[in-house]
Amino acid sequence: MSKKRVVVCGGNGFLGSRICKVAVGRGWDVTSISRSGEPTWSSVTSSPAAPSWSTSVSWQKADILKPATYKSLLKDADAVVHSMGILLEADYKGVLTGKESIWGGLSRAFSATKGGSQNPLERQEGEELKSQEQDRQLTYELMNRDSAISLAQEASFSQVPSFVYISAAAGTPILPKRYITTKRDAESAIASSLPKLRSIFIRPGFLYDSSRTFTLPIAIAGSAGHMVNSMVGGRLSALAGAAVEKPLKADLVAEAVVEAIADETVKGVVGTQRIEDLANVAWRRGML
Repeated sequence: MSKKRVVVCGGNGFLGSRICKVAVGRGWDVTSISRSGEPTWSSVTSSPAAPSWSTSVSWQKADILKPATYKSLLKDADAVVHSMGILLEADYKGVLTGKESIWGGLSRAFSATKGGSQNPLERQEGEELKSQEQDRQLTYELMNRDSAISLAQEASFSQVPSFVYISAAAGTPILPKRYITTKRDAESAIASSLPKLRSIFIRPGFLYDSSRTFTLPIAIAGSAGHMVNSMVGGRLSALAGAAVEKPLKADLVAEAVVEAIADETVKGVVGTQRIEDLANVAWRRGML
């Protein structure tokens, strides 16, 4: 298999760093793009020390909302990965940390819609995304939808053949509905507007890892919910969403992402079962 070049936007994050690790393990040329460059390792692994594989990644600083800061890094890439969505908006975080009133913060967080950027499908190549919110807040519309669409566009402009979007299996009752609808909007816009791009939409449930101990009890509860949901024929999915989707180890999802890039027959939505299948293929290859 030929050596590939992959650019991971959000490569210093929980999942993104693991995608970088797996790609390096295959001997690929890996570039990470984020606002801060190299990760704060204690936030993504169990150790504050940089792992040995990290020296093989080009940790670049750029702004996902300003394509001019990263466009040159897409040249000659075989695949670009968007792993920069947000789980909580500032309003919701403000309530949880006590910085905003419960009523004011939640009413805004759970509002029917918020501003994203200007229509990303109508912007010029390299044009900056401008937040339409008065306080310039990073909304689901801006980060989960518009930044993904614009990154896919820039990948297409640079003749990158494959694009991977880290989406989600479903929403959950504790999050605003816009969390998942903006992800679905991004998938739809990318698939319909950029048909020549091999777009892959990875839809995992909750991600866990032992390096983030708080994720383990959540994963256990999620596994129990998944078992119950399976026993009743999936009837809880519409009500509970991701809460009854099978939790997945972050390393497994990273393996699946890299395998999906390598396997040119993979395209479109990749759900939980397909994620596990792709990771198994990668595991078997590693055993040879």
